Amino acid sequence: MPASIFSRSRMIPIFLLFNLFYSEFGFLQLGSTLGINYGQVANNLPPPEQVVTLLNSLSITKTRIYDTNPQVLTAFANSGIDLVVTVPNEVVPQVTDPQQALQWVMTNIKPYFPATRISGIAVGNEVFTSDDTALASNLVPAMHSLHAALVQLGLDSYVHISTANSLGVLQNSYPPSFGSFRPELANLLLPFLQFLAETNSPFWINAYPYFAYKGDPDGVPLDYVLLNPNQGMVDPYTKLHYDNMLYAQVDAVIFAMSRMGYGGLEVRVSETGWPSKGDPDEIGANVENARAHNRNLLLRQMRNQGTPLRPDRRLEVYLFALFNEDMKPGPTSERNYGLYQPDGTMAYNVGLGKLTSAASVNLISSATRETGKELGSSWYWIFLFSLTFPALMRRAI
Repeated sequence: MPASIFSRSRMIPIFLLFNLFYSEFGFLQLGSTLGINYGQVANNLPPPEQVVTLLNSLSITKTRIYDTNPQVLTAFANSGIDLVVTVPNEVVPQVTDPQQALQWVMTNIKPYFPATRISGIAVGNEVFTSDDTALASNLVPAMHSLHAALVQLGLDSYVHISTANSLGVLQNSYPPSFGSFRPELANLLLPFLQFLAETNSPFWINAYPYFAYKGDPDGVPLDYVLLNPNQGMVDPYTKLHYDNMLYAQVDAVIFAMSRMGYGGLEVRVSETGWPSKGDPDEIGANVENARAHNRNLLLRQMRNQGTPLRPDRRLEVYLFALFNEDMKPGPTSERNYGLYQPDGTMAYNVGLGKLTSAASVNLISSATRETGKELGSSWYWIFLFSLTFPALMRRAI
């Protein structure tokens, strides 16, 4: 007989308690506010079926992958997880042709949809800041061809198309109201923004405050990049207060789009994160900072926050990444952005997963000390309950 801390007769009060929290505070599950990037550049990752189990245990319902791996697409069927898939950079020129684009969608999207909830297609990754000018010029035509294929198959209202951009597309980002795109990219970005507006698609940005800190650790306050509101800045022109760099970077993108006539587009953070290990010259890459950054991000997402420029519009964020990836090239940090080791053990604990009540209390009290009054007493109990509720329910059944 399975061990249980609740008898079945107590299940109804548990649901009533959850409904009370939901109705009184408008509480949103973490999965509706935070996604995670599931990279696979490794030779020791668990099979996709186990990844689905892990994501479900964390209540994560949004995931982004960097290809259209059939094993992943099949494993995610009927999982309830929204999936953003990627057209690799090397495939982008091929799908500029409408027939090739249709074939790509017929092969990589239609057989799996709707059982697998494919909600977006990322066409390439950081294309505009690559050294491949031909690739950059092919990006928007490829997006048009893929969108036409979705329309032909009746999928365009379910699957949006965009591309993830690096902050390198910006000429200015500080203060946020000075946000502007690099002039040499204008001829590429204008038709891209027009496509997003026509298809009601978001602008995706890969934003890493870590790199700003690494480049100038003496000039950039650590709390500011760790999303800890002990530090901040006021934009001298808008008078908006920014207590973290991530929100400032997002608003700089919005101002840049406004300067080109497309300020109404939604911005989503397609990647952000912090490495738990780095080379000696990678200042700040350690477990303590990674835990603080990602825990503070978690807390903000649970509060359904928007940026100072758009405080009433929830900012959708995808954390990079789910796993450490041992085959990624580059410095040590590139292989150590994961919340989890490939064997499924935590690289560090940010408050996700099957926690005991004691562990939850320690997490919250620590986070509250580090973030000032980030959570009031009501939010304390909501957050504590949200972490323990899935584990209690699994043990009660």
